[in-house]
Amino acid sequence: MAPGTRKILFFIVKVVVSAAALYAVFSGIDVREFALMLAKIGPLYFVLAALPYVMAQAVSTLRWKLLLPGSLTLASVFMDRYFGFLSLMTIGISAFPFAAGYFGKTVYKWLMPLIFVTFVVASILFFRLQLGKKFGSIGEIYDYFGRLKSRKDVIVKAVLLSLVVQLLNFFMVIILALAMGEDIPMVLLFVFLPIIISVSTIPISVSGLGVREGSFVLLLGLIGVSPAVATSLSLSWFFANFLGGLPGLVLYVRRTGMSEGL
Repeated sequence: MAPGTRKILFFIVKVVVSAAALYAVFSGIDVREFALMLAKIGPLYFVLAALPYVMAQAVSTLRWKLLLPGSLTLASVFMDRYFGFLSLMTIGISAFPFAAGYFGKTVYKWLMPLIFVTFVVASILFFRLQLGKKFGSIGEIYDYFGRLKSRKDVIVKAVLLSLVVQLLNFFMVIILALAMGEDIPMVLLFVFLPIIISVSTIPISVSGLGVREGSFVLLLGLIGVSPAVATSLSLSWFFANFLGGLPGLVLYVRRTGMSEGL
């Protein structure tokens, strides 16, 4: 099978998964309550929620430049994503002891520790045992990491910037929840959101659509939040991210147009 055909088929599968997940979510919610919650947020709060996203992207750019070894490489992109996920896991596992009581006796209580342990084990296998060396294209990551290990100042700055990025993203959800009149404990969001983001990044759907909404419904349902409210919070977060990304998209299109004109 040609690589192009494989990509198309994989994308179709992701569309089907997202559509099926969204159908399952919307089949179990009060659509009128969902629409009411979105209307309750209003344009002003959507803009306010988008501002932390813009700030997070600016901080992400600083982190990326910090890790960039002069030119864009697979290694620099990988480490940029890795530090982002490392900070996410740090927040989630640090908040877990304070939020464990909200889970009760449900098995979902162990999702955050399980994801964290999986991340730690994967990191050891990849960096310590260097299992990735079996794949030729990943070799440059180890060369880059070898140089980066001696730059403790860069590592500390990258981790701190990553923590700021994650906290700004969490703040978006807090703004939207408050706009809907939902008082969700912050410590709980610090555990729920790392779980939701981790699950949503699994490449089985289109931008996490459907999977993210289902995760919101499942986890927020543990503290009595209705499926309609959880779904509206999830999708409004997605829309706020899209809104915050519009200035960058416009700038990119303008620069592309100018380059082609030249």
